[in-house]
Amino acid sequence: MYIKKFIQTALAEDIGDGDHTSLSTIPSTATGRARLLVKEDGILAGVALATMIFEEVDKNLEVQILLEDGIAIKKGEVVLTVAGSSQSILKAERLVLNCMQRMSGIATYTASMVKLLEGTNTKLLDTRKTTPNFRLCEKWACKIGGAENHRYALFDMILIKDNHVDYAGGIKNAINQANEYLKETGRDLRIEIEVRNLTELQEVLAIGNIHRIMLDNFSFEDLREAVRLIDGKYPTEASGGINEKTVRQYAECGVDYISCGALTHHVNSLDLSLKAY
Repeated sequence: MYIKKFIQTALAEDIGDGDHTSLSTIPSTATGRARLLVKEDGILAGVALATMIFEEVDKNLEVQILLEDGIAIKKGEVVLTVAGSSQSILKAERLVLNCMQRMSGIATYTASMVKLLEGTNTKLLDTRKTTPNFRLCEKWACKIGGAENHRYALFDMILIKDNHVDYAGGIKNAINQANEYLKETGRDLRIEIEVRNLTELQEVLAIGNIHRIMLDNFSFEDLREAVRLIDGKYPTEASGGINEKTVRQYAECGVDYISCGALTHHVNSLDLSLKAY
């Protein structure tokens, strides 16, 4: 339902009261074919979304999928073909490309980061650092690229970060109030808390009543010490400006998870095009 609403909103944004270029130059009865071409090597993502877009624009469009989400693609390959109303193909073209190029760029970068973690027990997580109203697609792309999805949004986990701690009056208050809130509301949500240093970590370990600990912007030395102190009592997550240059070193400190905002806010779109033939 969310995807359908997203597609409808995006099409309305692009088409408005009509695609006047196509309406003025192409007969309504004209039909055509187009191929979605790969112009840059990478990991493919957004094929399933593209089929939904074509269907929303015109249920009579015939889409043939040649390459599936998640595979490695090479320049010159054909992802899919579409046939039917020429006006309909042109209506769908830009939204299909915008989504697939962005998603494929994310999947490509994510896959490269996952590869850097091979041989470790650390899993890669995405974050909420996503494009407004495009989060589901960006997290979908991260999953296609081999990462695991962290919380989707504010409603499906309690993640107590530094600002929450400061506004709540300290770590103890934040943890106790979070647990009391869950008890009062009857919600079943996991609680994760971010710590900024080993002192805060010791405080969290003394209090307990959480499910995961995020170790934010720790040095490698402190991160190794934090993992030793936690000693498997809680899953550990490293965060804070982690990229392809540092991700392996963080993993080798022994954390269970690495969350990486760069997966969605620091990527280039993959070059794809839709051409008539």
